[in-house]
Amino acid sequence: MVGPVPVGGGAPVAVQSMTCTRTGDAEATLAQVRALAAAGCEIVRVSLPTAEEAPAFAHLVRESPALGNATDAESSAAPRVPIIADIHYDWRLALAAIDAGAAGVRINPGTMAEKHVREIVRAAAETAVPAGSGEADVPVAIRIGVNAGSLPRDLRDRAAGDAPGALVEAALRWAGRLDEWGFSAYKLSVKSSSVPDTIAAYRLLRGRSDAPLHVGVTEAGTVWSGTIKSAVGIGALLADGIGDTIRVSLTGDPVEEVRVAWKILAALGLRRRGPDVISCPTCGRTEVDIVGLAEEVERRLDAEPALAGRVITVAVMGCRVNGPEEARHADYGIAAGAGEGVLFDHGERVETLPEGQLVDALLARIRAGA
Repeated sequence: MVGPVPVGGGAPVAVQSMTCTRTGDAEATLAQVRALAAAGCEIVRVSLPTAEEAPAFAHLVRESPALGNATDAESSAAPRVPIIADIHYDWRLALAAIDAGAAGVRINPGTMAEKHVREIVRAAAETAVPAGSGEADVPVAIRIGVNAGSLPRDLRDRAAGDAPGALVEAALRWAGRLDEWGFSAYKLSVKSSSVPDTIAAYRLLRGRSDAPLHVGVTEAGTVWSGTIKSAVGIGALLADGIGDTIRVSLTGDPVEEVRVAWKILAALGLRRRGPDVISCPTCGRTEVDIVGLAEEVERRLDAEPALAGRVITVAVMGCRVNGPEEARHADYGIAAGAGEGVLFDHGERVETLPEGQLVDALLARIRAGA
């Protein structure tokens, strides 16, 4: 349990992201946490690079928004989005985060002395975090994060020829320590910027540990290229049943990370959040601006919170060959050709309209079905 969010044990794959504002700017960071939560983020990680930023971190924990789709009336009693502290090198910052109410801490034990890791584990075990209405409190969760850039010294040579094996060995070494110390509220990650190494490492790790796994491709790149790498790496693992919580790492607005994560889950049929727009790739038979129609439908669905939260399939098709049947099998759809199109509602043909009226009519139909 990361606060009120279950990770592993058959729970739905949880979506998380990380803020990119300066943590010391509490209001800017809180605004980003709220934006992430509104997009469907269920766990938010925040860096804590200095002790001076600990008060701002505590403010984030106190003011974290309600988890899920709680209404304003419900939000005061609803569980809060859990805030995780991202810690490197200075173990005392992990203790400060735990004191500030963090639901979890992410540490790379390879950057710390073992005695300091043990202090973090002791504090996590002794600190209770609210797990939600009516549920017993839980200990602070720990993520043992291992990546190719910060392996223990004795594993660096091995990484040159067997990066996945080195990553897994480092993670299991520390998992064994936590087991010896009687602490089980941990998850593991073995990320690499190499998609093949990431996939190989997680497959190897799943064969050697039943701990919950945090999955992602680290430093994946810009929104465009990073989305592709993440979809391939995370998607391949989730398709194998590997992964309990995911983070898409993109150089850009972290809200995009959440949107991509949900699209990956939806594409695999694991979880759905919001409309799924399907549209044809265009060809020589297309007689309308199908690119403009599809982009406008997607943009307007995202812009209306009442619609963005609905789990529906919307088809935007641009020819008379496949279009009508594809649109008919969606919840709502339009199939256009020769400057006009047919509007469908759950398989039923509703009306034929000029191209310029199709999007407005489609959105109105979706709103009416809310």
